[in-house]
Amino acid sequence: MLNDYPDILTVAEIAETLYIGKNRVYELLENGSIKGFRIGRVWKIPKESLREYILSQSGLH
Repeated sequence: MLNDYPDILTVAEIAETLYIGKNRVYELLENGSIKGFRIGRVWKIPKESLREYILSQSGLH
């Protein structure tokens, strides 16, 4: 499903994958819908966290 992406994703990559804006990605990170971590001011999101979010939203998980 996400084979072409690296193991750690950026906000821009998440936005591109989900076809949403960066601000919405920041909201999802802040409210814990997508699990990620910050290094300084930059968010890093494990690919597995995105996979879990997609499955939870689709009702397949």
